[in-house]
Amino acid sequence: MKKILVLLALAGVANLSAAAEVVGNATNAKTKVEMCIGCHGIPGYKATFPELYQVPMIGGQSAKYIENALQAYKKGDRKHPTMRGIAASLSEQDIADVAAYYSQQK
Repeated sequence: MKKILVLLALAGVANLSAAAEVVGNATNAKTKVEMCIGCHGIPGYKATFPELYQVPMIGGQSAKYIENALQAYKKGDRKHPTMRGIAASLSEQDIADVAAYYSQQK
């Protein structure tokens, strides 16, 4: 029983260190943000699906805010079908890279 607990504890530490290793790289995000520009890169743009939304400009937001928002869309905690589909397609590294990129924009 002790061996199982030790193995579980070590596995948990390994997972925590793996999660901590994800660092956003704005340069790597340049091809990843192409899907974002169509809505978030147009000042005053409004999306009409599933209802009328004023699309926020995300440039200059903190990386942590963008990461949290994308994670919430991915989990379904934030409700927007298009954003959920996009976020669901992103890896943890993609999310960190996109967040790093947009945090450096104006």
